[in-house]
Amino acid sequence: MVMNTIEDALEKNPGATPIIHSDRGFQYTSNNYYQLKETYGFEVSMSRPGKCLDNQPIESFWSTLKSEYYYRKKFDSLRELSNGIKKYIDFYQNKRYVPKFNGLSPLEYRKKAA
Repeated sequence: MVMNTIEDALEKNPGATPIIHSDRGFQYTSNNYYQLKETYGFEVSMSRPGKCLDNQPIESFWSTLKSEYYYRKKFDSLRELSNGIKKYIDFYQNKRYVPKFNGLSPLEYRKKAA
């Protein structure tokens, strides 16, 4: 499933040069994954060995997206889901206020820190 998903995404987006971040699961350390990387030329980013917290920020984001958006809706098409996720990400970055960021959105917090 991992290989098919990456291959489909890259075939639908010719010229894309993504950085694909993953943990060190067997799919991402296999010869098949390495061959896929060589074929499509994407960059690999992996969490460090024994550092499970490397993935914590993105895991937290996906958990939030699912609980605040995905599980609360019913989608009639892939397009509706995709558009909804794009809108949610915009909301999450620009309008969702986070207590640990002193009530700022993630983007506001980053701008203030810069």
